[in-house]
Amino acid sequence: MLVVEHIRKHFNGKLVLQDISFDLEPGKIMCIIGQSGHGKSVILKNIMGLMIPDGGRIMYNNEVISSPTMHERDYGKVRRKFGMLFQGAALFDSMTVGENIAFPLREHFHLPEDEINKIITDGLEMVGLHGVEKLMPAELSGGMRSRVGLARAVSMKPEVMLYDEPTSALDPIMSDKINDLILELREKLNMTSIVVTHDMSSAYKIADKIAMIFEGKIIFSGTPAEIRASRNPYIQQFIRGQRKLYYAVEGEEESAGTFDIGRLKAEPGRKFRMPARGSDSVQDPEDPHRAMPSE
Repeated sequence: MLVVEHIRKHFNGKLVLQDISFDLEPGKIMCIIGQSGHGKSVILKNIMGLMIPDGGRIMYNNEVISSPTMHERDYGKVRRKFGMLFQGAALFDSMTVGENIAFPLREHFHLPEDEINKIITDGLEMVGLHGVEKLMPAELSGGMRSRVGLARAVSMKPEVMLYDEPTSALDPIMSDKINDLILELREKLNMTSIVVTHDMSSAYKIADKIAMIFEGKIIFSGTPAEIRASRNPYIQQFIRGQRKLYYAVEGEEESAGTFDIGRLKAEPGRKFRMPARGSDSVQDPEDPHRAMPSE
């Protein structure tokens, strides 16, 4: 359905996309992962026609829709087939929720207002929002803004949805709701999707295929199971992450690393009684009747 062949893109002499190639089948979800600044969003903008590649071509249903010989204005007919949820939703601050959703409809179609209002209501209902048409974007939470942005993109009934960091800055519960919406769109509308994300839990949940980009090149493409099994140390570091744990220790500054209960036992003035076998708590030295979680 969508084929990207050897795409290259420069900015001020810097090569951002070196040789990007992949294809996507109808109804599938592809996640593009990688560090910030390595060209993930640039791929989406080239597919959407917001940028023209310096090399290579993009094909949609066996028709070339973007190449260095084409102009952005040539993309107008095809752009309606693509919807995009920008990072942070990119709502117009001066417009209400309803006006934001109606904006592309009024730009591209000549529809009666009652039909536009029905599309607004149906779109908000699909993303789980009711009665927010008159609210301004500033009155919405981050998760609500993302869902309004999704309702706006879907109002055009696109065949392909592009998501740029849809769960960025959202709490885990709201992130999961956005992931469920992406899957629901696939189920209800057989929608094909490309999702740029740093969130590996989201990628594992929604992706049929994961592509990893590094320094403008795709260094991995495969299923979630295949990327977990990759022996590339860079890929493993990215998908697993490295975190330090910090614990507040009385009488000291924050201590990084593993909580060493043995060290605390040996400190003067501290009296700990170790739990019985099978117990999961230790004694609080300040209150012997109160138990604390053990490490």
